[in-house]
Amino acid sequence: MDTFTSAGRPSRPVAAAAGLWYLVAATGLAIFALYIGVSYGRAALGGPPGESRWVAGDGLGNAMLSLHLVFALLMTGIGVLQLIPPLRRRMPAVHRTLGRVFLAGALLGTVSGFYLIWVRGTVGGVTMQLATSLNGVFIVTFAALAWRHARARQFEAHRRWALRLFIAANGVWFFRVGFMLWMLIWQAPVGFDPKTFTGPFVTAMNFAQFLLPLAVLELYLRARGRGLVLALALVLLSVATAVGIFGATLGMWLPRLV
Repeated sequence: MDTFTSAGRPSRPVAAAAGLWYLVAATGLAIFALYIGVSYGRAALGGPPGESRWVAGDGLGNAMLSLHLVFALLMTGIGVLQLIPPLRRRMPAVHRTLGRVFLAGALLGTVSGFYLIWVRGTVGGVTMQLATSLNGVFIVTFAALAWRHARARQFEAHRRWALRLFIAANGVWFFRVGFMLWMLIWQAPVGFDPKTFTGPFVTAMNFAQFLLPLAVLELYLRARGRGLVLALALVLLSVATAVGIFGATLGMWLPRLV
């Protein structure tokens, strides 16, 4: 990820480890995007709804759900493309256009998400509603700051806020990956009630799904040429992310793709 000026560029080990994590995450996000597209497409065509949560007779709610899923799909694909340095350098017009779509999707997806959380309701209780809403506030804030710095041609600041936006916007993906990593480790619902989907682990994950990745990103942004420990930590996070993606693919996504 080409985030820094030459004066603030991370060391090669840190950059390489960050690149490894990006490749792992991009693979997982591509699978997640395929899952969203297939699940939504089948539901829209009257097939099995999967996790789409269609409610008969709720036109506004179903419209909000459709809006949320469509922009979730767009943002997942666009977000991965926006982090590819050659695309940004060689095709700046494409980068700007995709960036505008991503920002619009962040705002519309967040607004529709607020409706689904507070009007439709969700599993996990009030704690999940509050945590997800806080994540939404972060998304809107980061989107506004990324846009403002881009308009001011402050591109280094823009990239930093855009990276924060990418992380925050993928909170639901981090939750699924982290949850399945936990399940693979314990092989049982440890720390939560699977019927109500509440408990200390779920409560922690509600906030960790965006706060923990954002904290790691901040460490990366402040590496500034040092950080062998950070590089090793990023490699371990890459392995953990890959294991979580494997679990989520087999346990959540693949069964609805076949």
